[in-house]
Amino acid sequence: MMDIHRILKQLPHRYPILLVDRVLDVQKGVRIRALKNVSVNEPVFTGHFPHRPVFPGVLMLEAMAQTAALLAFETLGVTPDDKTVYYFAGIDGARFKRPVEPGDQLVMDVTLQRMKAGIFKFKGTARVGDDVACEAELMCTMRTIA
Repeated sequence: MMDIHRILKQLPHRYPILLVDRVLDVQKGVRIRALKNVSVNEPVFTGHFPHRPVFPGVLMLEAMAQTAALLAFETLGVTPDDKTVYYFAGIDGARFKRPVEPGDQLVMDVTLQRMKAGIFKFKGTARVGDDVACEAELMCTMRTIA
């Protein structure tokens, strides 16, 4: 398990783009389960959509990518520094199955499928309760910047 204090040490993201509130379970090199509490106070809901707030699909993908980064760092046994950046390298098969609204808890399950030559491939699923909200294959890479 990983609380918000440890997440903040691992991820460079901060409000309003930090999209992981808690890690519920992690198995190094295998899988991770994390939680995002969706609140009506998030700035995205001002315009998406004022009459019926819906959490954007692209933010669900970002939440899964941040969860994947936490799994990668845990697997490698590293804490990234100011010169390390973890980037999206690709998204395949993204599907959105149900809207996510304020008050929902988005639970991300991410499994490491492959790690080769600095490229990580993950399978991610985001659920609200028992319902799948989003699923995708994510590719990410870690780079050192000057």
